[in-house]
Parts: sequence; C-alpha cells; structure tokens
Amino acid sequence: MSSPDEPSTPNGEVPPSQAIIEAIAAHEGVDVTEIEPPAYEPLFTAVNPEALDDLFRTAAGTESDAVVTLEYEGYEIVVRADGVEVLDRAEDESVSRQIEE
Repeated sequence: MSSPDEPSTPNGEVPPSQAIIEAIAAHEGVDVTEIEPPAYEPLFTAVNPEALDDLFRTAAGTESDAVVTLEYEGYEIVVRADGVEVLDRAEDESVSRQIEE
C-alpha cells in the first residue's frame, strides 16, 4: 500500500499495487485506509508491489500487454494495464477498478 509520502507515477495514474487495495476496499465497502494489518495481510505477502508497479510502467505512449493473476485475502486479483479486477472466490462476484491515466 502506498503512503502519502510516495511519489505518484509520472502521468498521475494510480499504480497497480494501489489499485488492488482500492478495488478490495470498494468490494468490501470500506475506506481504503482500513485495508491494512492486522485485519489484512500486507500486499507484499502475495506479490512484490514494486515489481508489480514496474511491470506495468511503460514508456510514454505505449501500453503494457502484461496480465498478472494472484490470490490475496481470499480474492483472485487480475491486473491488466487498464485496471484491476477483484474476483470473490466464495461468492463469484467481481469488482473492477480502472487505473486512471
């Protein structure tokens, strides 16, 4: 999860690691600040947030065609260049969170 002291991406978009946290918060109907220990495992227990963000960071004018799927807090998370999808494995519901450009 990013902190207020971390710089934003060059074009102001939300990095995928933050988009995951925001999508889970939206899915659960809680504030994004509530997605933290001890109630939730740190995101780095499922994926290296910096490596994930770097994977989707591309040169200006290009778009990454990468797709990353991971499990976090009982959800299946699908990360693409245009957003994050949270699939609730128990209820078969999903929430998508677009990465703002």
